[in-house]
Amino acid sequence: TPWGGWVGLVPGAVILLWGGRGAFRRWRLTRRSFPSPWRRWLHTHVPLYQQLDAEAAQRFEQDVQFSMDEYSFEGVQGVEVTDALRLSVTAGIATLLHGRPEWELPGSRSVLFYPNRFDDEYYGDGPGADYDGMAHQQGPIILTAASAEHSWAHPDDGDNVVLHELAHLFDFDNEGADGVPSLVAPESAAEWQALVRKEMKRVHRGESILRPYAAEAPSEFFAVAVEVFFEQPHRMASEHGELFEALVAFFQLDPRTGRQTDGPVVETDEHPDEQAT
Repeated sequence: TPWGGWVGLVPGAVILLWGGRGAFRRWRLTRRSFPSPWRRWLHTHVPLYQQLDAEAAQRFEQDVQFSMDEYSFEGVQGVEVTDALRLSVTAGIATLLHGRPEWELPGSRSVLFYPNRFDDEYYGDGPGADYDGMAHQQGPIILTAASAEHSWAHPDDGDNVVLHELAHLFDFDNEGADGVPSLVAPESAAEWQALVRKEMKRVHRGESILRPYAAEAPSEFFAVAVEVFFEQPHRMASEHGELFEALVAFFQLDPRTGRQTDGPVVETDEHPDEQAT
């Protein structure tokens, strides 16, 4: 053609622009100021954020902004989706990823807020309406509005449904949701499972700070442990030192200080379906 080889560059340029649109969108978000009401909410409700220095707090805020932009939030049956509800989820995402800035949270980027507890078929008000939250591998993250708000209302009580459901997403690359986080190095999986079995026995005997639900299954143990790790880190470090150190290595973060740590973690490649609370 009269334009020679330049025509061949067009598809490549299109592909490059398409592939880089997410990074460019994030770059634009970092140019925006973080809303003061959001910052006050984080400072009031999120223990990890309260520990961070100015630079780390700014990175935490950016992660909140990214999640606000990249996740969809929908109210079901008349639930009004407020900034507080969105922050309840995006702050949880930023918390779990803070020590691992190279990570992206696995699973869906859709969040549904229900008005009341629901059952396996996602209906409320029935005899089986026992769930405050549910996480799916490919479907949405489902939370009741009340549980999302309660999760951060008392940030040191070790009871956080948002963190619990988000923690389940790390189990989705392991078949059967076996409680081995998907990013645990394969050579460490057996050691992690042995630790979980030992700690679950402590829960059964009433010798653990983790609530009884942690003994339901290894996957539930991990999710409950994550709640306590981020909301009661000093207590876990004191009473469950080995478990605390394992979670520090996994998240590469000490929530007592907000400081990042070092530790090897790699992916595995197995698959489950969903987890509920």
